Amino acid sequence: MTEHKLHLKAPGNWINDPNGFIYYKGKYHLFYQYFPYAPAWATMHWGHAVSDDLVTWTHQEIALYPSKYWDSNGCFSGSAVQEDGKLYIYYTGVRYEEITKEDIHHCVNEQFESSQLMITSEDGIHFDNNKDKKLIIPPIMDASLGHRTHTRDPKVWKSGDHYYMVLGSTLDEKKGILLFYRSSDKENWEYLNSYTSKADNLGWMWECPDLYKTDEGWVVCFSPMGFLKDGAKEQNHAICAAADFDEQTGILTMAEEYQFADYGLDLYAPQSTVDEEGRRVVVGWMRMPKPVAEVKPWIGMMCTPRVVERRNGHIYFRMHPNVEKAFVKEIPEVGEVEEGKPYQLKIELDDGESISLGGYEIYRKGNKICTNREKVYEDIRDCRLTFETPILKENTRLNILVDRNLIEVYVNDGEYVISNVVYDLKEEILIPEGKKFILKQM
Repeated sequence: MTEHKLHLKAPGNWINDPNGFIYYKGKYHLFYQYFPYAPAWATMHWGHAVSDDLVTWTHQEIALYPSKYWDSNGCFSGSAVQEDGKLYIYYTGVRYEEITKEDIHHCVNEQFESSQLMITSEDGIHFDNNKDKKLIIPPIMDASLGHRTHTRDPKVWKSGDHYYMVLGSTLDEKKGILLFYRSSDKENWEYLNSYTSKADNLGWMWECPDLYKTDEGWVVCFSPMGFLKDGAKEQNHAICAAADFDEQTGILTMAEEYQFADYGLDLYAPQSTVDEEGRRVVVGWMRMPKPVAEVKPWIGMMCTPRVVERRNGHIYFRMHPNVEKAFVKEIPEVGEVEEGKPYQLKIELDDGESISLGGYEIYRKGNKICTNREKVYEDIRDCRLTFETPILKENTRLNILVDRNLIEVYVNDGEYVISNVVYDLKEEILIPEGKKFILKQM
């Protein structure tokens, strides 16, 4: 089976959102939205990869595929919990009401309905798609509650004697909303409460919600659709904020000040789990505008897993220790980097200084870190090319991961991260003369 180091990439064809991310029976399981027949979005399946360490990933057989009335046109995003040795998967099933006759994988005018389903597995590998699926929440028909079509992406967690679910939805396709449910047996769910923002600029629908507790309190994350209206190709983006959540009433309070989950604006639909050591870890999908033309063309990959911490109301996304430890070979000179292998560069920039990593530029402008991918994104139009962090509260320490199609710039140990998909990356590394740095490869 296909194996990837550092970044989980599509095994060919198409992948998007991470699903069912969980540490289960001694291994990390990461499912993902998958169309196995072409490098394009279409009828969703669940692909599957496992890892011992969050660094080396091995693809498995397809886990979920359409097989029931409720998911006849796709098994869409969801999550996983475990209990008594069994894995419980929750996901959104989609049924088209009208299809394109010449292409069964696409719906006409978004005429479809969404339901929430569950399926179980005794080992996390084998799933009985024909016998084991159960409908747990049918399409929402009350427009004051949510939306029949655009309600999806169940994130489930356990707290005390109950299980909780958050769904993303919309009110009249004008304003995003989160719906909270509760269950005592993982199968029968009751509506608990909802949350929508007082602001009118947070998109018309909130996809892929996540809600979790850290040492300093709750963090809420979701991906509002129609969020940035600057004319660039992607308008939907993942944001997060400090929050409070009352599990008895289902009342969510979200801080007014939010931040992007990643300031490269390629990352979308992040999902979290708890790792082997009890740390909250998140993975996100890196959107790609075109396939990588290899023997088996592929499109879509995941960022490296990140440890999430909330400190003084700010959300930090830190490089996971396992990723840090994977880079063991010190490289004394930039010209000695082994071609084709990922590398890690640690450096601190003064105001006005810049570096170039194969044509990808990173520079400091005042108390911001900025990136420019124009030279490694040359034949792609209508996409953002330059990026910057907000004003930094700390220093300008950079820990940079460079792979063939993805560069991740961790600023000040995760105060902010800029992750950018790249193409046509060169081998040349340029840094200011006399500048101190640490360079390593796997």
